[in-house]
Amino acid sequence: MSETVEPRITQISKSIIDSYGKLGGINHLSGPNLPSRGGVVAILETIETLIFPGFQSEEKLDDDLISYTIGAKTRRLVRELTVEIARSLEFAARNEGRELFPGCCRKDAETYALELLALIPHLRQRAMGDVDAAFRGDPAAKSRDEVILSYPGLEAVACHRIAHELYRMNIPLIPRMMSEHVHKNTGIDIHPGADIGDGFFIDHATGVVIGETAVIGENVKLYQGVTIGALSVAKDQADKKRHPTLEDDVTIYAGATILGGRTVIGRGSVIGGNVWITSSVPAFSVVYNRPADYRVKNRYARSADDWSI
Repeated sequence: MSETVEPRITQISKSIIDSYGKLGGINHLSGPNLPSRGGVVAILETIETLIFPGFQSEEKLDDDLISYTIGAKTRRLVRELTVEIARSLEFAARNEGRELFPGCCRKDAETYALELLALIPHLRQRAMGDVDAAFRGDPAAKSRDEVILSYPGLEAVACHRIAHELYRMNIPLIPRMMSEHVHKNTGIDIHPGADIGDGFFIDHATGVVIGETAVIGENVKLYQGVTIGALSVAKDQADKKRHPTLEDDVTIYAGATILGGRTVIGRGSVIGGNVWITSSVPAFSVVYNRPADYRVKNRYARSADDWSI
């Protein structure tokens, strides 16, 4: 570098550091750090190997090694979860203006970590129900193994099941970090607060959005591009139910938009594609748009007489 470059670099560096003090958004110049994105993703992926053993990694499991392998993973997860949850609890304490001392949140964090890991058998049962729903609901699915290995909808829902449990424990930051990681990977945006019943299947999946206060019953099937959203995004509505309720056995086809905390889609209803709904629908309803008014003609037609409706 030339002699004139170094002073310029010093000036640029100082301006960047000055912006830290003026604008915030740093993790942190002093005090405890926020949860690590990489650490949270690694935890999520390890939990998934316990939910779907042998599918998420190349490790071999046999009767002689399974006790050691699962025990070692569980011990590692307790350590790693404790670190990240403690950071999240310290974040919440700082935001509330509570006094912190070193290691103040570690005991609570360890308790939460053990509580989450104790739920893995339950999460496995729910995940296998989601696998069955996908296998039954998609004629193209050749096996349950194919669903586990390749379906983005299952990946998103499996992550949601984990993140939702942390959300219910009031752990800040980590549930949303998990859901946004999967959102980036799959194009499916499920807020960790959404309450989703068993046997949930998202077919094709891309572009599905499910909001924080949505309640979804059992054996519900969504197609791509469905939005289960809010009518209002005002901040003062944050503590209210803003998103719809879908009762059991509902099917919603591609591109449908369903909005509002008071909106209930009754049990067994079928919602057609590209429908916009902001009020409740009775049980066993079928909702659909009128057929489009379109025309078809031969691309080489020379006159309007060659058009057909």
